Amino acid sequence: MARPARVSPDVILAAAALEFAERGFGGARVDRIARRAKVNKAMIYYHFKSKQRLYRALLRRMFSLAAERLQAIAEAEATPADKVDRAIASMAAFIQEHTYFPAIMLREVAEGGAHLDRETLQTLARVPRAIAAIVQQGVAAGDFRPVDPVFAYFSMLAPIVFYLAGAPIRREISHLHVIDMRALSPAAFVHQAQESVRRSLARDVRRS
Repeated sequence: MARPARVSPDVILAAAALEFAERGFGGARVDRIARRAKVNKAMIYYHFKSKQRLYRALLRRMFSLAAERLQAIAEAEATPADKVDRAIASMAAFIQEHTYFPAIMLREVAEGGAHLDRETLQTLARVPRAIAAIVQQGVAAGDFRPVDPVFAYFSMLAPIVFYLAGAPIRREISHLHVIDMRALSPAAFVHQAQESVRRSLARDVRRS
């Protein structure tokens, strides 16, 4: 039997991202991913061996891309406060570019990380480590008050994920004239998040 024509794994991962975002790991089907990617199922198994390995490869790809952006910000020449602003903007931009990210992550959180193996968790950990490096720089410089850098990471990421994931709900609420949220743009939210985080990290200089 002839081997199926080679297809880029990126095409399969893009199709898998949509399937996993819509149906979660349990509800996702390899045959639907194959149809989305316009490939034979055999090609998916050729590259990834199983649905579980495909899912984990997708997660590792997402976490790696996000971590690389944040690490670049942490290593750049800028004040810690500027780096925090850039990190928040970068996380928001990443989620807007990868719109499937919030749905996949919220499902995974709800399921207790049931599908995350050691390698995937190690890749994930690069993201909070990059944020922690920025916060620690600010604390060491005396610009930020002493805070737990991991707590700071969650205080930055969680609001962005929830806000951007909730866009369809906000649109429906506005459509029903319950609350008009049409003016609540992602850019305005990012700006407010930057201000809030800067204030929460700022060293208290009010001393007599």
